[in-house]
Amino acid sequence: MDIKTLTLIVVCALLVPGRVNAAASDTPPNEPNTNVRTFQVQGVVKKLATDSRTVVVTHEAVPNYMAAMTMPFKAKQPAELAGLQSGDTIQFRLKVTETESWIEGVLKVANGQAVGQASPLPAATPAPGPANPPKRRNPLLDYPFTNELGQAMRLSDFRGQALAITFFFTRCPIPDYCPRLSRNFEEASQKLSAMAGGPTNWHFLSVTFDPEFDTPSVLRAYGETYRYNPRNWSFLTGPKERIGELASASDVKYEPATGFIEHNFRTLIIDAAGHLQMVFPTAGNLSDAIVAEVLKAAAVPSQPPPSNVAATPSSGKVAAR
Repeated sequence: MDIKTLTLIVVCALLVPGRVNAAASDTPPNEPNTNVRTFQVQGVVKKLATDSRTVVVTHEAVPNYMAAMTMPFKAKQPAELAGLQSGDTIQFRLKVTETESWIEGVLKVANGQAVGQASPLPAATPAPGPANPPKRRNPLLDYPFTNELGQAMRLSDFRGQALAITFFFTRCPIPDYCPRLSRNFEEASQKLSAMAGGPTNWHFLSVTFDPEFDTPSVLRAYGETYRYNPRNWSFLTGPKERIGELASASDVKYEPATGFIEHNFRTLIIDAAGHLQMVFPTAGNLSDAIVAEVLKAAAVPSQPPPSNVAATPSSGKVAAR
């Protein structure tokens, strides 16, 4: 799915496809590595990401940190993952700070003994290009999701507001994954709220991948740990089928695994006129960038287009229905 599909489907009650800018890199900004904790981990490789820095591992329980589950791990040096293949049993050190995590010392395990790494695999082939976007209004815009207060909330409720949207789940333990996404919203919302004369037509939406566990009460308790204010930040849940449709429409890919949900990262900025303004495909420290984009998005006039026209996805030109 390409970005224009996302523009038409995701969050814009006005159905006006917008121009999209994407962050230049999927690599989070470097953050200081203080108070590093180290854990020894063993597991089986499920797959390798195309970025050559991420490996998905079904691992054993990590004492004093997390239960056995399947999840992605990042290596600071691609050479750490050279030669690994799906099905390999590996051992590695997991390094964790308050803001990031990474792995090092990756070794294959054969017959219970660690062995050297094999030669590197060929570079991954890029996935085929996306299909053309549909032109119809998607019913997800008017679907009543449920917020952390147990109230119905529709994406179309936010007409005229700048939106920042991300996807997460509350049980994610890795500090530079879902917790970093939530800290971004915490920091950005506090900065926006503290601005003298700043805009008030903005709202943040955190959508859970894990609706069976992340009930409204769980989401509310989670939000309180990030000092959220329900006036401008909501946590959404709903039937897993609708969550899946919304994630897919947002170009978010996720796959439930044992005790974990493997997923990519997307923070979306929608302007007040319903245009998709920016996509951040990373979980790094984005709070200042989010503030800057929301300020621009909130300043866009929210006048809806004439009811008998729709934007042509391929050209951005206006054409009668």
